[in-house]
Amino acid sequence: MTLIDNPVVKGREDYYAEVIVDLPRVVTSWKDSLYSFEWLLKDGRIKDLKELPETEQPKRQAIEDAMHNGAPIEKPVLGIGLMDNIEIGAGKAALLTLAAHGHRHLSVHIPKANESDFKGFIAEV
Repeated sequence: MTLIDNPVVKGREDYYAEVIVDLPRVVTSWKDSLYSFEWLLKDGRIKDLKELPETEQPKRQAIEDAMHNGAPIEKPVLGIGLMDNIEIGAGKAALLTLAAHGHRHLSVHIPKANESDFKGFIAEV
């Protein structure tokens, strides 16, 4: 799998750091997001393609297709929410589809100003 920089960071590379996160910990934290209901079941499991809202299904399918075809996937951009939980600023479909397929680690972009807030989510690889 080839990951490429998210266009969100273009021209702002000094603002972002690239880290490898532990996906299960990220998904568990993201469950507290106001937006998690679209992708997560109440027990925290990631919804199957058919369980997703119609607006989210094409996004997941695009990542599934990229994985199948060996096409590059954009690295997600993460942040910290108001309740000190993970928020996915960009690349939600990529992060959650890869997690649903059993990936345990993923390279992501985070704001350099929040690096210390991510210590509990950094993968030990």
